[in-house]
Amino acid sequence: MIKRIIKKNQIKNKNFFVEPDEIFLDSTNLQNFDRQQFEGRIEKPIPKKTIFFIGVFFIIFASIFGIRLVYLQIQKGEEYFTRSQNNVLEKVIIFTDRGIIYDRNKVELTWNKKEEGTSIPTRAYFSPGFSHLLGYVSYPTQDKTGNYWQGEFIGKDGLEKQYNDKLKGENGAKIIEMDALGKIYSENIINTPKQGVDLITTIDSRIQKELFTLIKNLSETISFTGGAGIIMDTEKGEIITSTSFPEYNSEILSFGKDTSKINNYLTDKRKVFLDRDISGLYTPGSIVKPFFALGALTEGVIDPYKEILSTGSISIPNPYFPDQETIFKDWRVNGWTNMMEAIAVSSDVYFYEIGGGFENQKGLGIANIKKYSQFFGFEDKTGIDLPDEKRGVIPSPEWKIANFKGDPWRIGDTYHTAIGQYGFQVTPMEMVRAIGAIANNGKLLTPHLVLNDVEKENQISIIDLKKEYFDVVHKGMREAVTYGTALALNVPYVEVAAKTGTAQLGVAKNKVNSWVIGFFPYENPKYAFAIMMEAGPSANSTGASSIMRQLLDWMSINTPEYFK
Repeated sequence: MIKRIIKKNQIKNKNFFVEPDEIFLDSTNLQNFDRQQFEGRIEKPIPKKTIFFIGVFFIIFASIFGIRLVYLQIQKGEEYFTRSQNNVLEKVIIFTDRGIIYDRNKVELTWNKKEEGTSIPTRAYFSPGFSHLLGYVSYPTQDKTGNYWQGEFIGKDGLEKQYNDKLKGENGAKIIEMDALGKIYSENIINTPKQGVDLITTIDSRIQKELFTLIKNLSETISFTGGAGIIMDTEKGEIITSTSFPEYNSEILSFGKDTSKINNYLTDKRKVFLDRDISGLYTPGSIVKPFFALGALTEGVIDPYKEILSTGSISIPNPYFPDQETIFKDWRVNGWTNMMEAIAVSSDVYFYEIGGGFENQKGLGIANIKKYSQFFGFEDKTGIDLPDEKRGVIPSPEWKIANFKGDPWRIGDTYHTAIGQYGFQVTPMEMVRAIGAIANNGKLLTPHLVLNDVEKENQISIIDLKKEYFDVVHKGMREAVTYGTALALNVPYVEVAAKTGTAQLGVAKNKVNSWVIGFFPYENPKYAFAIMMEAGPSANSTGASSIMRQLLDWMSINTPEYFK
């Protein structure tokens, strides 16, 4: 019995290796198998049918590829070889459109034109009266082999230069395949051009065009060398007009091909390229008197109602000849005048005395004259968003030492400075900003040319003087219009406050700069203005006030909203 059991066990254990497919799992012993990943499941072999279809697919694909390869390499091989020898791949610039410049009413001032036979858009400009404001561009330029050594537009003056980075956009590029005859076989864009950003300015093109025409006509009629005109918003610093005569043609300079015209610009003695608004330095004359009136009131130099007698001149001892007198003339006999009347009739004697002192009347002195000039931004750039702005000059003892060595400062120099003569120089942009600060009672704004430029609008310096002093000056400037030197601006449709100035030039004094500055409406000032006519004949009586009067008349019909 025992032998039989042993034998039976020997037979049972003969095949001790267990095959995988012999494993049967007991469902009660299942652990955490992931059935989605086939854990705990028996693998099955790939069916032969599937392998067959995959093989057929690859054979068909390889056959198609081989047939195409035979076609290109054998049947068309020689043709494509010849083509590859003669054809070239060229990277070509896709010129983008430069940003458009608009006025405040979305009228186009600078735009792009497409021309036949060229891939480069050309720049067009609104004219006349806008060249210095807008500027011009330099076009993309090729060398003799046709390669562009300058591949983009570059702003060269005005807003085109100031905002070049925004306006220029970004050129694109494409690859062109062509043969020796210039036949194009294919082209592919690799970079898409990005158009430049448009610019909406604060300018009202209607008013600017009219103002330029008036300045141009008077210059050519009366023989002024040139002129400039600016209107500025007294609360935001927005420039409504900024025009300068004479001007160049922006399109002629951009193309650069009319060498005869360009040479005429270069040789013109009137300085065609000078933007008189921001780069022209001019003797201001009597338009500085309101600022020194404020200084005299603040320093307690004089009461606004105290009267000073003008008999036509004052005399002081001559420093070189003590037995003789130096005479400082008024432009006419003005009689007894208080501060408001002195501003209205522009009494030189009054401002000689409150500026430099005379007999029992004390004066500001040159240090305070400089101080109050600087309060209102003279001798500083205004910060206008245009290139090449110049700063003015305020005469002082230090300035005289630097320019006239060995000649000390004298009381006569103070007198002349107090009426805006001697070495005093300002730009029209400085003047419009300064008179704007008088109009708004002490806010010295940053003039700007981009509409809704919040950053510029917030750049304000406060001139902390008493409002009652501003009121005195306001009244004097209004009286200048109602009965004084600015009577031409006494119009029925808007109340204007103004101050005129006639600055004598040169040793012979046969030329003058004619100025008028001011603001309107008088009771609630919204706009300041400055008009300057350069180097006209001293015998002429028609000047800047005439320009402003004609402009106001035109505005009352065409843009009456500015008077509301």
